[in-house]
Amino acid sequence: MVGVAGAMEPRERGEKTKNKCMNKKAILLAGGAGTRLFPLTKIVCKQLLPIYDKPMICYPLATLMLGGLREVLLISTPKDVPMLRSYLGDGAHLGIRIEYAEQPKPEGIAQAFLIGAKFIGHSGASLILGDNIFYGKLDFYRDALDLERGACIFGYQVPKQPKSHFAVPGLYVYDERVVDLCRTLRPSARGELEITDLNLLYLKQNELHVKLLSRGMAWLDTGTQTTLLEASNYIATIEHRQGMKIACLEEVALRMGFITQSDLAAMIDRLPKNEYRDYLRMVCDEGPGVLPEPQG
Repeated sequence: MVGVAGAMEPRERGEKTKNKCMNKKAILLAGGAGTRLFPLTKIVCKQLLPIYDKPMICYPLATLMLGGLREVLLISTPKDVPMLRSYLGDGAHLGIRIEYAEQPKPEGIAQAFLIGAKFIGHSGASLILGDNIFYGKLDFYRDALDLERGACIFGYQVPKQPKSHFAVPGLYVYDERVVDLCRTLRPSARGELEITDLNLLYLKQNELHVKLLSRGMAWLDTGTQTTLLEASNYIATIEHRQGMKIACLEEVALRMGFITQSDLAAMIDRLPKNEYRDYLRMVCDEGPGVLPEPQG
C-alpha cells in the first residue's frame, strides 16, 4: 500500500509510464473464500472489507497504479465479481482500464495467468494479491517493471524463525513467457497450481530476480481478523500524522497523470458531502503536484 506519497515527479512519471510500462499489464487476484475472516465474509466480499477508511481492494490497486500500470484484470469468485465491479466499474473514472474474470474455485495463484491468458496476450504481467498492502518507497517495484526478461519476486524480512528470515509478499512480476510456462505446470498435492513452481521454472533458467524490501517498507497481509485490525490501525496512524490519505485512488490517478484536475473536479461534484469529498477538494485545488515519498 503506498500512499500517494509514492508518486513520481511529473517528467519521470510520464517517461516511465510511456517507455517502461506501456507493454505491462497487471492481474489483481482477489479470489478465495475468505474462510479465515468468517463470519465477516459471509455478508460481504473479503476485498471490500474496510481497512480504516477505504475498502481493502484500494490498496493493491493503488500499488499497481503507482507502478504506472493502467490495464488491470481483476479476478475473483463468481459471487464477488459483481460486487467488485459495482464498486470499481471499468476504471475509466481513474484513467485506467479494469476487466473482470472469475476463478470458480481457488486452484492456485498461478492459475490466474491461465484465466487471464487472453488479457495478457504477448505482454509481461504483474500479479498482486488482493489482501496484500504495501506502504513506503516503491522503487523496488518500479525497478522490477524495468526488467526486460525473467521474473522478479520480493523478500520481506520477518522476525519469526522459519527456514528463511525473509517472506515472499504477494507481488510478482513476470515477462511475456508467463502464460506458456504456467501451461506446463501440474497441480500440487493440494490440487493447486503453485506460484512457487512457476518461480522455480524461472530459477532453473537463471532468470529469477529477487529484490529485498528496505527496512522502511511496510508489508501487511490482511487475511485474519487480527491483521485486519492491525492494518486499519496502521493506516489510521499514518493518515492522522501526515494529513494525507493512503491509497486514495482518485488522488493517485491525478498524481500519476491518468486524469486531469477537471476530471477530478467533476467526480467531486457527484460525491456526498463528507470528509472524503473535502480531502479530494483539497487535492484538486493543489493540482497534480507530487507529495513527498515515504522515506525508507
